[in-house]
Amino acid sequence: MNSLLSFTDGFREEPGYLDFGRVGPLSEAVVAETLGQTEVLSRARHGSLDHLVDQDLRARTAASELTGFAADQIVLQPNTSSGLMQAMFGLTGSVLLSAGDFPSVPFAAVRAAEALHVVTPLWLETDHGRVTPGQIRDQLTPAVAAVAVCLVDSRTGYRTDLEGIRQVIGDRLLIVDAIQGFGVVDAAYEAADVVASGGQTWTRAGWGTGFLALSERALERLVPVISGYVGTDTDDPWDEVTPPSHAARAFRVTNGDAIAQARFAAALEQSFDVGVDVIQKAMNENVSEIIELVDEFVVDIVSPRDVVSRAGIVVLEPPAELLTTLVASLHNHGITATTRGRTVRLCVHAALDPDTVTMLRGALTAYALSANY
Repeated sequence: MNSLLSFTDGFREEPGYLDFGRVGPLSEAVVAETLGQTEVLSRARHGSLDHLVDQDLRARTAASELTGFAADQIVLQPNTSSGLMQAMFGLTGSVLLSAGDFPSVPFAAVRAAEALHVVTPLWLETDHGRVTPGQIRDQLTPAVAAVAVCLVDSRTGYRTDLEGIRQVIGDRLLIVDAIQGFGVVDAAYEAADVVASGGQTWTRAGWGTGFLALSERALERLVPVISGYVGTDTDDPWDEVTPPSHAARAFRVTNGDAIAQARFAAALEQSFDVGVDVIQKAMNENVSEIIELVDEFVVDIVSPRDVVSRAGIVVLEPPAELLTTLVASLHNHGITATTRGRTVRLCVHAALDPDTVTMLRGALTAYALSANY
């Protein structure tokens, strides 16, 4: 069995699931890891707690293999939002970002501004939600210390050009919310200074998993405002409050969930073994199949069609008066998707069950019949 087939055989969800951008049902490898590590903790055999402590390094090493950041430049976080909060609260100066990005990004910037008054959000004007290097270049000011973007926009499905943005922002910090592409998009993470992602979506590792990766430039410029006793270079700092580490570990508050770390590590290790480029190719083929199917029924697709600008998200925008009809038809045919505003988002992974395609065809057929009634 080749590695891609082994990977796709590990998808356990029921047919009809097209919502990986919201949550990825746990993979077979993650389920096995969860059961095994839970058994270790439940037995608490002599020496087993040391094994659980080792899961932090294991997960950081796996994240290192997928991002190119060194393991000591990575600190585990319980989710993307916590990582973004760490970055924004540590920033001084103005941060250029889109108000239309997933709320984790603007909320982190505004909350940091309200609390510390040393960071100022500057709102980027975008092309229908798509953040491009040209727009950033045209709206940069000398006060901008950082630019924050989503690797893949959760609402438009647009994949951001990280290398192009790096070219136009110079040595300013580039902060990336990577959750809608991490593990399935072969991204230029070396262009970024801060990468934050969770593991509950495309990597299928479950909630409570994530990381924050920091370049040397980010470590020099960001202040670890929210840094706990495990964020120092002193083991067990009793009787004194020691200063934060100069490494990424400074951005830790306390010890993490070892079983969650093991879940995350298992998911990332499998992605690395297969190769993100291989996963991305398979996902792209499935996205093309979904786009071709939707086109048969003349439903507008407002997400990118070209493979360079897209990831696994296909966004449908039916006429406003037919949105409810489409949503109901998808529901009645067992399709799990996300509806936001006037659009319906289908999220396609490297595995696509033929029964899911059949169910989607049935839903679109019923929708078309109702629309033409």
